[in-house]
Amino acid sequence: MPIYEYQCQDCGHELEKLQKMSDEPLKACPSCQQDTLCKKVSAAGFRLKGTGWYETDFKNSKPKAETKSNSEKSTSKTTSKTE
Repeated sequence: MPIYEYQCQDCGHELEKLQKMSDEPLKACPSCQQDTLCKKVSAAGFRLKGTGWYETDFKNSKPKAETKSNSEKSTSKTTSKTE
């Protein structure tokens, strides 16, 4: 469940609330009891840790060797046609 941030338009009170995405937004401020809470836009609440992964982590050298042999075959075919 995501954590939503709210701010009261009257008194400026800020709060965070753990809610389901399907839940109705909060309206009543717990500080001043007015119906002036507005949902704030904020950054995501997760952090990626570790060394991560790179584009080359899941590739192997086999496809590169196949593409070389294919390109060598095509060049040899084209040279034999022109001769």
